[in-house]
Amino acid sequence: MPTAIRAALAGAADSPGYPLTAGTPALRTALADWAVRECGALPHGLGVLPTIGSKELVAWLPTLLGLGPGDQVVIPTVCYPTYEVGVRLAGAAVIRSDSLTAVGPSSRVRLVWVNSPSNPTGRVLPTAHLRKVVDWARERGAVVASDECYLTLGWEESPVSVLSAEVNGGRYDGVLAVHSLSKRSNLAGYRAGFVAGDPALVAELLAVRKHAGMMVPAPVQAAMVAALADESHAAAQRALYAARRDLLRPALAKAGFEIEHSAAGLYLWATRGEDCWSTVDWFAARGILVAPGAVYGPAGERHVRVALTATDERVAAAVERLAI
Repeated sequence: MPTAIRAALAGAADSPGYPLTAGTPALRTALADWAVRECGALPHGLGVLPTIGSKELVAWLPTLLGLGPGDQVVIPTVCYPTYEVGVRLAGAAVIRSDSLTAVGPSSRVRLVWVNSPSNPTGRVLPTAHLRKVVDWARERGAVVASDECYLTLGWEESPVSVLSAEVNGGRYDGVLAVHSLSKRSNLAGYRAGFVAGDPALVAELLAVRKHAGMMVPAPVQAAMVAALADESHAAAQRALYAARRDLLRPALAKAGFEIEHSAAGLYLWATRGEDCWSTVDWFAARGILVAPGAVYGPAGERHVRVALTATDERVAAAVERLAI
């Protein structure tokens, strides 16, 4: 953990009062500046709001937006399970589809989730595809929520944010981007995330979150300011992931696996054409833990997710075991 981030956390430790749900002025400025710098956001008219990590926002966004029975939420065909959990918590209906043509002209769609780069597949959605999603949702009065937690971890492709004018046409209405410092800054234990985009929607979220007690602790807010201002530690973290990826990918290929998508993010989406649980057993016999693709949706039942988040020593050991 970078010294400056830990120092900021410790320096704000004497914070007995309630923290600002909206974030301190310094944090709001840091969030907006980062979004302009890294996401291609326009410098004016952007709403920002800190969250207690990104997972809680993913889980509660449908509820916070007032969705309920009779409403529909589109989620990717293969995706992080919390998207579906959040829809179920709100009592709304899930539609799994990477292609909005499967949804039709229904006006019951209130929210569309996109995730690029994807967890678990590492797939990167093209700019034109994202723009099509935004246009489609706006025509129906739906919100587009883009989970971009892996945005800065492009390897073979360069991910594009929904905050970019190329995607949103230079306006933020109906658009939200979800970000996390867990991956970029290795702050998973700090629970440091944020949402940015449509200022009207951000104001709605803020109003509800104030009453729900969804406040990021003041020391964590201070740590976020320090983390967002420093790109050197993020570059070092990225280099760690890249080195692990450079070891694991060829080792998996030599072991007979095909790697699909995986152009960005922290995962390799691997298959050898069999049921994922058989593949999980094969890895387990070698002391390697992978995630079965079926937990990310039925379309993932012949894949496994291999993470780049283990220590260098464990990754090296896994590479050796794959050769056995």
